[in-house]
Amino acid sequence: MASLLFLDKMVLPTDGSLATISSSARMGKLGDLLLRQEHGTQMAQRSFSNFETKRARYVRIVAVTEAYDGPWTSIAEFNVYKAATYTAPKTGIGMWGPTLDFPIVPVAGAVDPGTGKVLVWSSYYHDTMNGSPGGMTLTSLWDPETGIITQREVFETNHDMFCPGISMDGTGQIVVTGGNNAARTSTWDPVKNQWVSAPDMKIPRGYQSSATTSNGKVFTIGGSWGGDRTFKPGEIFDPSSRKWTLLQNAKVEPMLTADAQGIFRSDNHAWLFGWKGETIFQAGPSSAMNWYYTQGKGTVKPAGKRQSSRGVDPDSMCGNAVMFDAVKGKIVTFGGTPNYQDSYATTNAHIITIGTPGTQASVAFASNGMYYPRVFHTSVLLPDGTVFITGGQEYAIPFEDSTPQLTPELYVPDSDTFIKQQPNSIVRTYHSMSILLPDARVFNGGGGLCGDCSTNHFDAQIFTPSYLLTKDGKPAIRPKIVSVSATTIKVGGSITVTTGGVVNTASLIRYGTATHTVNTDQRRIPLTLTGAGKNKYTFKVPGDSGIALPGYWMLFVMNSAGVPSVASTIKVTT
Repeated sequence: MASLLFLDKMVLPTDGSLATISSSARMGKLGDLLLRQEHGTQMAQRSFSNFETKRARYVRIVAVTEAYDGPWTSIAEFNVYKAATYTAPKTGIGMWGPTLDFPIVPVAGAVDPGTGKVLVWSSYYHDTMNGSPGGMTLTSLWDPETGIITQREVFETNHDMFCPGISMDGTGQIVVTGGNNAARTSTWDPVKNQWVSAPDMKIPRGYQSSATTSNGKVFTIGGSWGGDRTFKPGEIFDPSSRKWTLLQNAKVEPMLTADAQGIFRSDNHAWLFGWKGETIFQAGPSSAMNWYYTQGKGTVKPAGKRQSSRGVDPDSMCGNAVMFDAVKGKIVTFGGTPNYQDSYATTNAHIITIGTPGTQASVAFASNGMYYPRVFHTSVLLPDGTVFITGGQEYAIPFEDSTPQLTPELYVPDSDTFIKQQPNSIVRTYHSMSILLPDARVFNGGGGLCGDCSTNHFDAQIFTPSYLLTKDGKPAIRPKIVSVSATTIKVGGSITVTTGGVVNTASLIRYGTATHTVNTDQRRIPLTLTGAGKNKYTFKVPGDSGIALPGYWMLFVMNSAGVPSVASTIKVTT
């Protein structure tokens, strides 16, 4: 079996409407599947749940609560859908969990560093971004501790936040720019747990990227999907003064792709990385790489082409780029296509190494490339420095689930290899997203948002990497962070961490933000641990804020088997 559908009764009276539903499929051992609807006081009329294919002798449905706390139970229809084939999961390559069912298509999101909850949103409507009247966004919040999903309509910032730029600024606030309301700026304050309106950008934008600079400001560029279709130079947001400054000389032209649809697509989804001296390194998706300077009126300098001994990597729109070692300036790129749509993806993967701003970046091919060509995929940096790549399709067609890639891959920088991971049955292509959780698992969801179509995915899954599992697939014993000497630290400062036992390695990973294949916030700092007593270790945060960007980071410790702890949150300041 691969999915379940529950249909609530659709006639009056409403007595017996179920507020919460869960289910289990059993065959020998208990295997939990989910069919849940807790998004309001009364259950929606239809609830559909996909999950990884399982064998089951029977399915049991249990009425937990009635919508109005009544004693009745009613049901109109309950369907169990058979899978075409069944392949038993393998051990040693991770594990996919059941789906988490959302009331919206989760297209964009971030992890709240204060609570560990996952904040996701769609657009003004739960299943489409077209025809937006503007002025509001539907959001959902998932609590990993309780499993509860809540929903909220955000109207106080007058902003439809579909297809925005997203960055965590130096204060730790999430800055969301443009999109369907192309000039607007909204910020999420994780301390006050609220959305706040910020001044409009100087240039309306949509499908732009943004990145945090070494002094905690937010730089953005491009974005001709929203507003006028014209050359859009960079601008920068100062969270202290809450003002935007146009950087007229930070020209967009050097980073344009040669997309068949022209400027409408050629300045989309830039691969941006905040770096030393308030600079931004642009690694793609164009073959041309560039340095952007954010002081004064801004400027731009070429950083070379993304090419190796195998030749020039073509424009790689809707591919991925991840800074897996910020200390060494190491970035890895995966896939993409020369054109935003109607174009074949590549398996190309490159290692880019950056150093002094303004110098040429060095580029080398990563392994032999990925196993599978991918576009509209997502990549997540893990505590051990590996990178998890999932989803996408071979031929780029937005809002279609054709030619899907259902086998994820893990890139291992130390051995320069790709390893196939546990296949999954849920297609994730255009408008999907992934993000690292503080418990070292991966949140992967969304896709679609196309209204009356067959490719809307109102769900997410949790991928458990193999480092959290034993050889026989059981949960591994994890090291534990008992305490840290400080939860806020300036760059160059030291922290002592007390653990529940012996640990061998540690890392800092910056909290991520994700939409449209882009996550410019995630980056990793490998840490050097120095013994400071029994089960106590001291480490130093790099002294350059271009490496240790200000904002919130996840501190992980790992034992000799490479099993990571649950993270402690550290705020880095300048």
